[in-house]
Amino acid sequence: MIVPTATADVLLRTEGRAGFITLNRPRAINALTHAMVLAVDAALTAWEHDPAVATVVVEGAGERGLCAGGDIRAIHDDARAGGTASEAFWRDEYRLNARIARYPKPYVALMDGIVMGGGVGVSAHGSVRVVTERSRVAMPETGIGFVPDVGGTHLLGRAPGELGTHLALTGGHVGAADAILTGLADHFVASAELPALARDLTLLPAAEAVARHTATAPPGVLAEQREWIDACYPAETVEAVVERLFDAGVPAAKEAAATLLTKSPTALKATLATLRRSRALATLEEALDLEFRVSCAALTTPDLVEGIRAQVVDKDRAPRWAPPTLPEVTDEAVARYFTPPSGGDLGLAAARKAAEAAEDRGAAAGA
Repeated sequence: MIVPTATADVLLRTEGRAGFITLNRPRAINALTHAMVLAVDAALTAWEHDPAVATVVVEGAGERGLCAGGDIRAIHDDARAGGTASEAFWRDEYRLNARIARYPKPYVALMDGIVMGGGVGVSAHGSVRVVTERSRVAMPETGIGFVPDVGGTHLLGRAPGELGTHLALTGGHVGAADAILTGLADHFVASAELPALARDLTLLPAAEAVARHTATAPPGVLAEQREWIDACYPAETVEAVVERLFDAGVPAAKEAAATLLTKSPTALKATLATLRRSRALATLEEALDLEFRVSCAALTTPDLVEGIRAQVVDKDRAPRWAPPTLPEVTDEAVARYFTPPSGGDLGLAAARKAAEAAEDRGAAAGA
């Protein structure tokens, strides 16, 4: 048995055939710090090579949720100081997201309660994703002047129709049924069943354990909204999306338009551009490389600092976006999100191709 090192914020234990990772910052809804990302990655390394661990389970401490995202207060402070800590954090976080997606053992994410931003990154790329009636899954970045990251554009870009565009721009949260519909989750298990599921995961193969507890999720709302969502969001620009939403003659569409007008105009345009570029990419690694450029660019914009200030620091919920309206956001302002960062690109796609080439050479040599 290989025993990785736990920290106060990431608790690790093995029981039976399962290794459990518990994100342990319940007062912050288990928001991720850089140290937590590194601790999770180290646990995955240890358990990948431990024959006693057949399944990895990630869960959140406390009653509020799996993970509310990254530690955006730290990002706010780093952005204000013009530092490099956020870039270093994202490099390791996005590598972890890619690793989770390709993990060779079942990776079971218990997505109970709030699962947002970075919480999606440590769960929705897993091979077995469980939601409950308490799940609230979202990529709410446009509300803080940021753009969906942690592979969020890869996931939302592959949702049916324009559902992913709707969620990326509005930042709206979805419950269990809609998380499954949009490809952010796989299975519904009632929250009261989670302790029993965890016990079964220590005894049984992951698929068998989950099947014992899977039920039908309560009805969602997105399936009934597909008609106006799919009609409005293919518009060429965010301004045109908003116009179509207001003109759709559907109260929910009008509400979505009003919601968009409260978000960072620059972040909205950068998000739409990133999502559409991400859709054309073949792999998660390519999407994460793209998102890394976008995140590093966002770090230098006034809207990220202002958005976090308004939502988390001062909590006045009254951000002063710069520029304040969609027409004032220029094409040049959006284009700068896709330039290489001063610290260099992430390079996940290139590293993956190199690893695959090395594997092919090894296989050929052994043939």
